[in-house]
Amino acid sequence: MLSKRDNFIECVSGGAPDRYVNQFEAFSLVLPTINYDMSPMAEHGYFVDDWGVCQKAQGNMGVFPMHDMQHKVIKDIENWKREVVFPKNPDVAAIWEPLQSQAESVDRNEQFVTATCIPGILERCHHLMGLTECMVAFYENPDEMKELIEAITAYELEVAECFVKYVKPDALLHHDDWGTKISSFMAPEMLEEFFLQPYQRVYGYYKSHGVKYIVHHSDSYGESLLPIMVAAGVDVWQGCLRTTNDLPRLVQDWGGKISFMGGIENAEIDKPGWTPDEVVAEVNAAIDFVDSKTYFIPCMTSGMNSSNFDGVYDLVSKTIQERSESDF
Repeated sequence: MLSKRDNFIECVSGGAPDRYVNQFEAFSLVLPTINYDMSPMAEHGYFVDDWGVCQKAQGNMGVFPMHDMQHKVIKDIENWKREVVFPKNPDVAAIWEPLQSQAESVDRNEQFVTATCIPGILERCHHLMGLTECMVAFYENPDEMKELIEAITAYELEVAECFVKYVKPDALLHHDDWGTKISSFMAPEMLEEFFLQPYQRVYGYYKSHGVKYIVHHSDSYGESLLPIMVAAGVDVWQGCLRTTNDLPRLVQDWGGKISFMGGIENAEIDKPGWTPDEVVAEVNAAIDFVDSKTYFIPCMTSGMNSSNFDGVYDLVSKTIQERSESDF
């Protein structure tokens, strides 16, 4: 029986896996991502991240930035340099000690030590100012947006240096949603103009310092953006939706250049009142739909090895294991 790590390698290289890669099993995620957590503000129901963004979790399925005029950071993109609170130098040994300990405890023959970056460059932009304002600014203030992206990229590279120095990761899980369920946030040409080169720098740095696999999370429609993902150095697109992306065709056409991790949609099963029958049906539907033992990793489309509702992630994993026993 192959190790989790080796089975993943066989899958994404078009080799001979001996079972389905089961969600995130091949990745030991080093958490929390250091450029996300900062000062708790529990009494107000939110916390402030390293960039000064007020993030609210209470009452939400996840963490969402607060974008009323009182709380959003960038109120005028032309004044962003005066409004953004830049993070401090991340190279502080005490910050990295617990992450370093996590990495040292991992059996690297079994799993990839995986650096995490949440949120990514585009998400950081709209966290600072709001999604609508961000999309408008790409048209009305492209120079300022490119300057902001450069600042965010520079900080990501500082964090990458620290990950390499302290954690020595084998893989990277990088979150950056590039679209909604039915469309990308922007045309491929615009995404390429603003984000391809920054991502080539970030992902290229990790690759040149021993990281073998780049896993990019975007739980969205994104098949029109695959050329950009590949050019940026992405090895696995995690979060690919089944209902709006033609995954069988994408696996056939793009397998060998990039692999696909997802297909099991959180919106269908990770919800109040979920039932085991719904979960089993969704997992089987995804595996049957894609119908491939290579270049496809059945996984919930959310970008973490957990679920919002207790028991869902574990039952998904159990069902995938059962399908492996019958399919291989």
